[in-house]
Amino acid sequence: MTHPEPETTPVLALEGVSKSFGAVRALRGVPLRLYAGEAHALAGENGAGKSTLIKTLAGVHRPDTGTVLLDGEPVDFHSPADARDAGIAVIYQEPTLFPDLSVAENIFIGRQPRRSLGRVDHRTVNKTATELFARLGVTLDPEQPARGLSIADQQLVEIAKALSFDARVLIMDEPTAALTGSEVARLFRVVKALREQGSAVLFISHRLEEIFELCQRVTTLRDGAWIASEPLADLDEDALVRRMVGRDLEELYPKQETRIGEVALSVRRLTREGVFADVSFDVRRGEILGLAGLVGAGRSEVARAVFGVDRFDGGEVEVLGRKLPAGAPSLAMAAGLALVPEDRRAQGLVMDMSIERNIGLTGFAATSRAGLMNRRAERSRAVDWATRLQVKYARLADVVGTLSGGNQQKVVLAKWLATAPQVLIVDEPTRGIDVGTKAEVHRLLSSLAADGVAVLMISSDLPEILGMADRVLVMHEGRLTAEIPRAEATEETVMAAATGRTDQGRKAA
Repeated sequence: MTHPEPETTPVLALEGVSKSFGAVRALRGVPLRLYAGEAHALAGENGAGKSTLIKTLAGVHRPDTGTVLLDGEPVDFHSPADARDAGIAVIYQEPTLFPDLSVAENIFIGRQPRRSLGRVDHRTVNKTATELFARLGVTLDPEQPARGLSIADQQLVEIAKALSFDARVLIMDEPTAALTGSEVARLFRVVKALREQGSAVLFISHRLEEIFELCQRVTTLRDGAWIASEPLADLDEDALVRRMVGRDLEELYPKQETRIGEVALSVRRLTREGVFADVSFDVRRGEILGLAGLVGAGRSEVARAVFGVDRFDGGEVEVLGRKLPAGAPSLAMAAGLALVPEDRRAQGLVMDMSIERNIGLTGFAATSRAGLMNRRAERSRAVDWATRLQVKYARLADVVGTLSGGNQQKVVLAKWLATAPQVLIVDEPTRGIDVGTKAEVHRLLSSLAADGVAVLMISSDLPEILGMADRVLVMHEGRLTAEIPRAEATEETVMAAATGRTDQGRKAA
């Protein structure tokens, strides 16, 4: 599917590029054209070929067939250094700076201007770094150590480094995944400044609203094949989703009608000094209770305290009438509580461990005899849950870190669902995963609720909260500010409560 493109030579292009890894065809004759002054989105589900395409542009992979063109001329990148010298830079989700060097030293590492006798000219380094940040329209202290910088500021350092190499093409791979709303807005202003200065930007994000806000054109991949390149002005989110998944999603939020039963989780006046205070709510069997709020409102901290990861200073937590002590996750699990954490890589999985062993982490008691692991039982448990959740993998013995983000999330869910929980707490259940997998996760949560599980869902994705929750609780600065029934929950009422304006939402009890 083609649409008219700018009548200029693209800065960077791919023509019919294919790449295979063994029997896996990661790219199949893919074209791509990036133009100066344009932000171009790359869309597709996990496994669509986006990462392989990026690495091909960046010189990490060489295409098996097809051509990479720079200003219309064929080029052959043998290494990332070749691509960098040609003016192509990649800004990753989690930059890797040297923490003990200053911001300016990170920008110019290995190529600092020298004074007489070979000494580094720190004045010139700092002055040039300041000028680079001015080009981006941001203020950052060039002498500040990189250690302690936020992810957003680290990304700015990487962008400034790219400019110092006279980069003409910036590839941004999920740059907003770990950023707050204000940090995303600042990054978008920086991208706009880069475009105005003539840079071409390739932007990858699972957040469709960001693609439509930032980009002018989009190329969609599916199963390694090119589907379309077209102006975003001709599309809406539904049409883009259809391009990505190859079908109409029955529903992104497949909410089932359920019978709401008895209280399964009861939280009363829960307090952790300086973090949250006087938090009270119930979650009933068959119910999905949404917990909304801005970043820093205390939502994840409440979940961690309820589960016992963090100790609370006051209040009570009960699961099916059984009172839980503070700071005792093992007792919470024994009572039927499960927690899928916000950061699956750091808190939900052991990344260097196999898929099978990760799923089995919560089931040692069930799959061991006399303190020794029963490997057959562990494998059977892993096969069962990996099949139920449709985890895509080559072998269960593979390291879980080799899986896509969506499949890693399914492994975390499998690990906890294998415990047959009565209450499931899920914190940001679909962050960083593609739309097709999102629908699968939502369908799973709805099915669990229909089976009588009480679900507490914490999410920064307002459409997700509105689409899946039976009731919405809203937090602001460590306190519950509103409880809103499903029929009254809108983006306006939730955001009013999230910013402390409770006159538009129902006040929490």
